[in-house]
Amino acid sequence: MQYNPGWNGSSVNLLHVQAAGPGDSLHYVWSSIGAPAVLLVATQSPSSALRVNWTQLLSASPAGAIWIDPPDSVVYSTAVVFTKLFEFSEAKPLGELFYPTYDLSKFSWDSLNHTLNHTALTAELCGAPASDPGGSFSNGSLAFRVTAYEAGGRDGRLPSLLHTADSSQLEFVLAGVAPRGNSSRFLLEVATVEEAGAERRLRSERSIDDEYTPTIFEVLSLVAQPQNGSSTLGFLQWKATAYGSRSPRREDGIRCRAQGLQAANWSLPVSSIVQAYFGDSLGSTCTISALNVSFGGEEGEVYQEKRYLSWSVLLGFGEPPRDTFSPLVISITAVALGTPLAMLLLGSCLVLLAQRRRYSEYEPIN
Repeated sequence: MQYNPGWNGSSVNLLHVQAAGPGDSLHYVWSSIGAPAVLLVATQSPSSALRVNWTQLLSASPAGAIWIDPPDSVVYSTAVVFTKLFEFSEAKPLGELFYPTYDLSKFSWDSLNHTLNHTALTAELCGAPASDPGGSFSNGSLAFRVTAYEAGGRDGRLPSLLHTADSSQLEFVLAGVAPRGNSSRFLLEVATVEEAGAERRLRSERSIDDEYTPTIFEVLSLVAQPQNGSSTLGFLQWKATAYGSRSPRREDGIRCRAQGLQAANWSLPVSSIVQAYFGDSLGSTCTISALNVSFGGEEGEVYQEKRYLSWSVLLGFGEPPRDTFSPLVISITAVALGTPLAMLLLGSCLVLLAQRRRYSEYEPIN
């Protein structure tokens, strides 16, 4: 993990996370320069390196300021940008009432270096609007918590997402922000950038197993696939729930919905690392898609009470991890289904045995 590689100041945030394998390497570049974003690059060289031209990156024309060396080692690159936070309430009979939008590209962000933990591979990007006339953020903040992994496993806190060494987890946290309505709900806009030949698709999978995330049976994945193929290049994965507590429990769950993936015909807000890497292709050959993730619903009052909201999402390369039944669940199921079957077979054998014994003691009468 490198903070602002090649730059001595802490007035801006750029975090580079690299995972090196025997024949390839993966790069995650997180930044709050402009709208908060992450750049994901997979290379076929274990020694590939991130290069940053800081003078150009912080200028009005950042195109070409970020690249991977050697350039021909790159096999796949994409970006995810967190653009806006909406707040709205159900105003009957008028319908949904939207309040002024929080544009994340206009937030002021704290130095990420203060929260960087090289041992736990974690960091936190925390910010608030540069201009907050209503004072909603006077005692609150918006944060993105990043966790990288060295091996596969499962996160210890709900929603207990399953991860691999090729993935990173992002937790979106809204804490202490004063709502502007009596029953406010929040909606986060997420945009993705794909180079020519790839596109994003939203998948929903349901399972009867809620062992690791009680009462949640749906997993959503925003996957990147070639337009002429079925292989998966990268993904965002999350469970259909958020939580309203710093120590989440089942009863703290907040309904989470994905409101459909759409092609974005608008330009991205200022996000320097995306423009710096993709350059002129961002407005020509790249495909930009947008997805809205809403939090709340019938139980939307959860945030009103605790003023805390957390949503976890996994980002990575290749196929998203898939949950399978644990040995404990398999054992319980086997016992539950196997015991009646064993009793039925045993009972049938005893009946047959009893019938044979009864007729064997007497001579048949002709």
